[in-house]
Amino acid sequence: MKKDIILSGVGGQGILSIATVIGKAALKEGLYMKQAEVHGMSQRGGDVQSNLRISDQPIASDLIPSGKCDLIISLEPMEGLRYLPYLSPEGWLVTNETPFINIPNYPAEEKVLEEINKLPHKVVLNVDKVAKEAGSARVANIVLLGATIPFLGIDYTKIQDSIREIFQRKGDAIVEMNLKALAAGKDIAEKLCILPICQSA
Repeated sequence: MKKDIILSGVGGQGILSIATVIGKAALKEGLYMKQAEVHGMSQRGGDVQSNLRISDQPIASDLIPSGKCDLIISLEPMEGLRYLPYLSPEGWLVTNETPFINIPNYPAEEKVLEEINKLPHKVVLNVDKVAKEAGSARVANIVLLGATIPFLGIDYTKIQDSIREIFQRKGDAIVEMNLKALAAGKDIAEKLCILPICQSA
């Protein structure tokens, strides 16, 4: 088992929380894990990127080579496009469709989605809308995490357990809201992608 994952987004969106949950779940599965430094600025509005490498064999480097990434998880669509050169031909992009317009020359939303739609393997969803339905816009990152479940190769119950551990100190209501958001994202991804393709991911 080997998964090379790039997480991208904008500061304040919760990209690093996704990395924490996946990392914790991977360790629960007895897997090796390496995470690269975050590039960009983690304050609100700056771009944030992280490399996460998971394997059942020891991992030499924490950097993902160009064209070798299995999964790009992006909370911001243009940020997802930025890392496409890293994506392998069989790799998947799982992205939020809603732009975070933080620069004056941000391209037209239709153009960004047009580029994403050219990809053979993608799951595109409005995580903000789904998060509000799950109880709070603040769980948008966990909705996106849920949408990666078919491609992660990590047992779903381990992801759930990691969420429980990470959010327990915030109380049961917050844990349950995050679990609901996770399940909502997973359901959407399973409906959007053709299962044989997902299973080969």
